[in-house]
Amino acid sequence: MSLEPQHTIHEDTPDAPGAAHRAPPAAPAPAPAPAPAPAAAYAAAPPVAAAGHAPAAGGSRLLVSIVGAVAIAGLASSFMLWQKLSNIQEQLARQTADSGAQAIEARTMAREASEVARDTSARLTVAESRVSEVALQRTQLEELMQSLSRSRDENLVVDIESGLRLALQQSQLTGSLEPVIAALKSADQRIERAAQPRLTPVQRAIAHDLERIGKSAVTDTSGLLGRVDDLTRQVDEIPLLNAVVQASTMRQRNASSRNAAEAAATPPDADEPRWKAVLNTTWEAIAAEARGLVRVSRIDQPDAVLIAPQQAYFLRENLKLSLMNARLGILSRRLDSARLDLANAKTALVKYFEPDSRYTRRAIETISELQNNMQGMELPRLDETFAALTTAAAGR
Repeated sequence: MSLEPQHTIHEDTPDAPGAAHRAPPAAPAPAPAPAPAPAAAYAAAPPVAAAGHAPAAGGSRLLVSIVGAVAIAGLASSFMLWQKLSNIQEQLARQTADSGAQAIEARTMAREASEVARDTSARLTVAESRVSEVALQRTQLEELMQSLSRSRDENLVVDIESGLRLALQQSQLTGSLEPVIAALKSADQRIERAAQPRLTPVQRAIAHDLERIGKSAVTDTSGLLGRVDDLTRQVDEIPLLNAVVQASTMRQRNASSRNAAEAAATPPDADEPRWKAVLNTTWEAIAAEARGLVRVSRIDQPDAVLIAPQQAYFLRENLKLSLMNARLGILSRRLDSARLDLANAKTALVKYFEPDSRYTRRAIETISELQNNMQGMELPRLDETFAALTTAAAGR
């Protein structure tokens, strides 16, 4: 009797393990009212059964509390996870939107970059064409500058050469080296201002010619012309070889001059009587007159003795013409012609004129001196400078 109620209470306990996981039991039917006898018996039962049911009820409440706490914690964690997932989704959505905007912007920038690239390519093509045109123009300009420089150098060389040749002609006309020296110095200054390396050999040649001209000496042309004029005026005073009277007179003069010189050189004898000295002087005079009556001489040129008086006039005029031609040759610097005319005049003096005459000897000596002085009238040549100018004009 005492065990049945305990069994009934055990079955109806909601705290049994696994009760939370099972479906709730159906509502129990209302039990019939207990009989008085069992209630008396339950009241008369010992307190041991009530003490065993209390610990079981406390464990069930603890288990329910734990399960509720776990459920609450799970709900809280689920809420937090859901909130975090929502945040992540929002962030992903924003990032997706940003990525889409950036993609659109990137496509726009790519399109712009493509357009810029096409524009740049077109501009580069135009720039390359312009650069090629500029390079071509530069090449043409360099060629033009080189041509102008070459033509300028050629013009400078031609001007220097023509100036030097003109200076040489002036020097030949005037007999002075000053025009040549001035032309060489002017050419040197022009080459120095031009500053062209290809004209450096010309400058060195000009310096060498200046040094050589400075060491050379030129004969005074005016002095030579004066001597030729004096010789031309003295032609009429030179005796011919067939002029007997003049020759005898001249010999007497020469003899008297020699005797006078010997008398002056010999001191007079104090012991010699005066009459003897007068007799010697008279005898010498008579002997000189007697020697003048007859002349014995050797004739190497028979034509000189056979010259008639009319031919003597033309002989003197031809001699004057030879001297005048020599004068013109000296003026025009035709020295070969002048030497030839002086040689012809000297030959005529030796052949047709009295060799013992002092006029003849003086004329022959003057012609010889003129011939010797004309050797120094050769103006120095500018062969080195002209050769350098020719080389520079040829472009080598």
